[in-house]
Amino acid sequence: MTFSMNFTIEADLDRHLIREKIYGIWKEETANLYREEFRKTVEPLVEGKWAKLIDLCNWRSSYPEVNKIIGEHLCWCAQNGMVLSVNIIENPITINQLKEMFSLGGTAEMSMIFKTISEGDKFLKDNGF
Repeated sequence: MTFSMNFTIEADLDRHLIREKIYGIWKEETANLYREEFRKTVEPLVEGKWAKLIDLCNWRSSYPEVNKIIGEHLCWCAQNGMVLSVNIIENPITINQLKEMFSLGGTAEMSMIFKTISEGDKFLKDNGF
């Protein structure tokens, strides 16, 4: 498991699932560190299909340059086995920024938004994760 002041990333190898918690306001440095740590954590899963469950309840809107970095990250994820991205979020401002990231990464169709972790986890289980 990777810990940072702005995120945690954990691989559940049995479920082929990456669990993340995202916190605070992100700057470019945070997004780049996240991308590096994410790739290390997901490495055992990239040969097959996998999903991610992201708790964004404590995330605040990020600096504009973060959208491009996370968009590129999402594109990499889709090219390396990610088939579902389940996002737990309620804040309308951050939902709009998140949707822009999905659009930039070409992952809008595989990215779902739920209000609770239990709803998102049920969706993942219903879809084989």
